Amino acid sequence: MMDLETVEAADLGRSLRGIALNLLCRDVRAMAAFLREVFGLESHRLSADFAIIRHGDMLLQLHSDATFRAHPLLGLLPEAPPRGAGVQIYLLGVDPDAAVARANPGQVLEAPTDKPHGLREATIISPDGYAFSPARAS
Repeated sequence: MMDLETVEAADLGRSLRGIALNLLCRDVRAMAAFLREVFGLESHRLSADFAIIRHGDMLLQLHSDATFRAHPLLGLLPEAPPRGAGVQIYLLGVDPDAAVARANPGQVLEAPTDKPHGLREATIISPDGYAFSPARAS
């Protein structure tokens, strides 16, 4: 895998395959800290405007609102969270009980539950209002 601390933006972009996830954030550093502290995810290239988040082989990109000034998507964002209403971001292989224990109680939307589809999962709302669901086989 490429060095995520030094990869050029164009090289990273050309390397992406399948579905890529990019979240717009009011505070990239706060979102990266939330993802690290609650879910144990790694941050790379962390700055006020951008971060690459790694979960296993999956990459998630965080961009500040300012980096999307010229993009039409920015005008669709609500002033207050939740920004990602209707989107559930699963973090497979992350212990939902441990994640909920590390989260702020006010961020826990759904306590760890064994679901009929074979996963134990929870739902935790990020500072920007995105729904993250740590899950593992039950």
